[in-house]
Amino acid sequence: MEAIILVLVIVIAVFAVTTLVKSVRIVPQQRMDVVERLGKYKRTLSPGLNLLVPFIDAVRTKVDMREQVVSFPPQPVITSDNLVVSIDTVLYFKVVDPVRATYEISHFLQAIEQLTVTTLRNVIGSLDLERALTSREEINKHLSGVLDETTGRWGIKVTRVEIKAIEPPPSIRDSMEKQMRAERDRRAAILNAEGHKQAQILTAEGEKQAAVLRADGDRQARILQAEGQAKAIRTVFDAIHQANPSQKVLAYQYLQSLPQIANGSANKVWIVPTELTKALEGLGGALGGLANMAGDVPSQNVDSEAVEREAAAAAEAAAAEAQRVNAEVRAAEAESTSSALPQVPPTAALGGADYAGEDHIQKA
Repeated sequence: MEAIILVLVIVIAVFAVTTLVKSVRIVPQQRMDVVERLGKYKRTLSPGLNLLVPFIDAVRTKVDMREQVVSFPPQPVITSDNLVVSIDTVLYFKVVDPVRATYEISHFLQAIEQLTVTTLRNVIGSLDLERALTSREEINKHLSGVLDETTGRWGIKVTRVEIKAIEPPPSIRDSMEKQMRAERDRRAAILNAEGHKQAQILTAEGEKQAAVLRADGDRQARILQAEGQAKAIRTVFDAIHQANPSQKVLAYQYLQSLPQIANGSANKVWIVPTELTKALEGLGGALGGLANMAGDVPSQNVDSEAVEREAAAAAEAAAAEAQRVNAEVRAAEAESTSSALPQVPPTAALGGADYAGEDHIQKA
């Protein structure tokens, strides 16, 4: 009897604990529980501590109220130009009404996926490949509008739809890469040509400016040189007129210039008159006559004896130089004559025209 009472007490305790557990429900934040009473919707439990009627009330679904993201697998879509492209989409949504999301549709996530695929095919089917690749924002807005309008009846709010990737066929990708490569090559060639053109223009402008500057510098140099020469000539001319040189000074200057004339590379033979003193006297007389005609009177401050000594010394030097040059000329003629005698032709040896010419050369 005591055993039966003990078992009965244990059963009552277990029942009480079970009843207590079933009557108390703790709901976490951002979750809503849909409660049914005897199979009919009764209420929605909010986050926190909630009490239920045990064995009468039951939780049908536990709905997550946070924004959720789901990525759908790639879907093949045909464009308006009959090309099959693979499109990946990402969907962001949240449940705003847990009751309607529970009772209006079953498996709302699968329904959203199928609705996204069909809507995407309708949108992409009206676009060609090039426009589909460049109109992602337009496609996203259209998808978001259609899905939000349809899922609103299910208590679901579609916040954002994004297209991750649009993959054309491999052959189309190769063609597109070739096209882009050709376009980049064209742009590179254009840029290179423009750079070369600018370089040539800058080089030509630089050469032009350099030529102008060089010409300007040459002109200024010539002007300065001419001004310098003019000043030098004017200075020499003024000095000569102030000094008032006599005919002996002029003869002395002429004698000083004779060695410079003899040292010329083009002067092979320089003939000096034998009567050099008479020639100098004649030259001095001529110069003296010109000086008298022009009113040229020797300066009284000039030492005439020193000038005569310098003139005589210069005349002796010039005569010595002339004798040396005449000796060199005679030696050269003798060498040329001795080297030419063995090669005289027979006609010349007998007194022909060639021999007469050679005799003429020797006499000369």
